[in-house]
Amino acid sequence: MTFAPFASRAPSALRTLGKAAAAALIAGALAGCSTLDSLNPFGGEKYEQKILPDTPPETMYNQGLARLQKGDAESAAKRFSTIDRSYPQSDWSKRAMLMQTYAEYEAGKYDDAIASANRYVNRFPQDPDAAYATYLAAMSYYQQVPDISRDQERAEKALQLFEIVVQKYPKSEYVSDSKYKIQVTRDQLAGKEMSVGRFYLARRNYTAAINRFRNVVGKYQTTRHTEEALARLTEAYMGLGIAHEAQTAAAVLGHNFPDGQWYKDSFTLLQTRGLEPREDQGSWISRTMKRIGLG
Repeated sequence: MTFAPFASRAPSALRTLGKAAAAALIAGALAGCSTLDSLNPFGGEKYEQKILPDTPPETMYNQGLARLQKGDAESAAKRFSTIDRSYPQSDWSKRAMLMQTYAEYEAGKYDDAIASANRYVNRFPQDPDAAYATYLAAMSYYQQVPDISRDQERAEKALQLFEIVVQKYPKSEYVSDSKYKIQVTRDQLAGKEMSVGRFYLARRNYTAAINRFRNVVGKYQTTRHTEEALARLTEAYMGLGIAHEAQTAAAVLGHNFPDGQWYKDSFTLLQTRGLEPREDQGSWISRTMKRIGLG
């Protein structure tokens, strides 16, 4: 947006003032001041500049902590952010940035916490507390994971960051919880794949269904969904008439979950076609499960 010069934006009545009227207007304005010099910053001793004292960063930091203790995390986050703006090169800035991330997380400002955590890690990648910042970013995504009927992008991002904590900071105190959250998040993602796979299977779109169940067996084989995924693969391959893959899925299912209802159902399904579980060692199912010790 371009602003016009003041003269062109002034009221028309002022633009039409004669010289005498304009002089009177200026004189009236000056009459309200003791002297012209009082308005002039270069007027010598008559000009008094007032400089407000800066608040020390330590004081601001303690103010932020006090607000946190009172349960006002959002206000605390704002106070911590002020330190980084006012003293960006100080050690207090570094501390405040981390506390800002924590306060934003506590306040439920998860996207803000993620942004602050990323800024900390980018500025101090080798700092020991980078593990904590990464963990807070992962938790911020984790807290926003929706149910499996919705898009799981945030679950995927949480998983990636938890894995970074475990792999990049193996001695961090946040590794144990990150490993637990990894399992929970992987189970969530597998659940989403299963939900979509069942949708396609119910509509006899067997190829699309197999792709989803294959993701579970290939990427999330240590989750609780693997047993059902193998049973569903048996069903989907039978629907396509690919008997050897159906038999392999059932055989692997029986090897790993011999007493489960999913195996019993798969075994019965094969019998209706005069077949029985039989593992094809060249099948992708067999190779995948053997790779992780579940063949």
